[in-house]
Amino acid sequence: MVDGGAGSAEQPGAPATPRARARSAALWGVVGGFAFLALAQGYRLLGPGSLPVGYWGLALVAFAVAVASAGLAYVAEVRLRAKRRT
Repeated sequence: MVDGGAGSAEQPGAPATPRARARSAALWGVVGGFAFLALAQGYRLLGPGSLPVGYWGLALVAFAVAVASAGLAYVAEVRLRAKRRT
């Protein structure tokens, strides 16, 4: 049977390793944090005025969004994989 050069490819529905889940969740956290910063920058550029927090406040909120996104991605991956929706 031809392997396709994938090496040890995981089967669909196979449980992910904890390291792979943590890495995936961390990357989703980064995406969430940068998405918030992009939206905040767009609001500052095009919105009616400035935001009620300064740059450090935006950084703190972006960090909180990143942590929340990573946590939700880590928890949701198990449920999605159990339902075979990944």
